Amino acid sequence: MDLLQLLTLLVIAGICGAIAQWIVAFSPGSLLVSIIVGVIGAYLGTALATLIGIPNILPALHIGTLSFNLLWAMLGSIALLYALKLLRNSGRVQLFNRR
Repeated sequence: MDLLQLLTLLVIAGICGAIAQWIVAFSPGSLLVSIIVGVIGAYLGTALATLIGIPNILPALHIGTLSFNLLWAMLGSIALLYALKLLRNSGRVQLFNRR
């Protein structure tokens, strides 16, 4: 894998992470965090899809020797951010609005 392929994958992962942050309405950080969320979400989504046995619905992007499935990357990123959001807000449950 050369540098251009790596940068292309990182840009796609960053876009997936940013869209997932917009969907979940939770942003733990900056552009670098979006890229990290996209990369981890891609691995998480692909691993869960193969573990459960779900076939590929959309064709994967082939960049160099790697294949990148956008659907599993998005779903994995959304699941990761939702879990982080639940963990971060777990101690902040308020029943009443206190002033």
